[in-house]
Amino acid sequence: MDIRQLQFLIALDETRHFGQAAERCHVTQPTLSARLRQLEEQLGLTLVRRDQRFHSFTPEGERILAWARSLMRAHDGLLAEAAACKGQLIGTLRLGLVPLAGFNPARLLALWQQAHPALHIQLTTLSSEQILDQLASNQLDLGLCFLSNIDPVAFNSLPLAHPAMGLLFDPAHFTPNQPLNWEDVAKLPLGLLSSGMHFRQAVEHALRSRGLRPSPLVETDAVQHLLQCVRQGLCCSVVPDDSGLLAGDPPLAWTPIEGSDSLAPMGLLIRRQEPPGIAAQACYTTARQLALDPSLGRTP
Repeated sequence: MDIRQLQFLIALDETRHFGQAAERCHVTQPTLSARLRQLEEQLGLTLVRRDQRFHSFTPEGERILAWARSLMRAHDGLLAEAAACKGQLIGTLRLGLVPLAGFNPARLLALWQQAHPALHIQLTTLSSEQILDQLASNQLDLGLCFLSNIDPVAFNSLPLAHPAMGLLFDPAHFTPNQPLNWEDVAKLPLGLLSSGMHFRQAVEHALRSRGLRPSPLVETDAVQHLLQCVRQGLCCSVVPDDSGLLAGDPPLAWTPIEGSDSLAPMGLLIRRQEPPGIAAQACYTTARQLALDPSLGRTP
């Protein structure tokens, strides 16, 4: 048994496809399949249900997969520790973030890249609940999400922003009232995140608390789709400030909505139950610069 076999097993779990797993691991599909069969022979277990293609892991395979992940984390931690002894930070930082975070993640990434240029950062967009679950199960290193209902026993949190909501629009298609209130917003064609997502819930609360009923023209779980619809002039959208969405040619516009203080603080989470990885702890510490200076890294 060797590290590469464990990498192949994990890649197969993440892709659920032999060809894609082989491509991710930079080997041919026959090589990957042969090495996984060798692993099964060494363990005396069938790990994968397959014929010409992948079907699923066996119950035994799921148990071995959990150990493979633990061993790979230890392997990666060993390499990161050795690099840290030489004053370097290497490896992958897995960051989960909510859509429309109210804090432009590019500000964090720029800070981390400057401090740790050899670090690879993997971004995954998830709901707040998924971020908490994956942090707890060590599938993520850090989470950027709303800091409401966070268990202080399980997580340390670093507040970075208290975002306000405003209207995102294309000035070529819309000229909203100034100052803008929620009654004005309710009359506009709106594009919103899908029902159940944290930011959508905040928008709905702001409207319903004033006796207004949201009736969005467009609903999506992808921020990119919202941007495309806004640029096309199909709708406006409610987004937090410092969301990093105004750039483009021509640029979009954002104006605050009066009485839009219903958002929870936004910040960075790291788990407490077990010693965090070196990369996670280093980046969490580096992020304190943004907490101390909220203007750092903002677009003029």
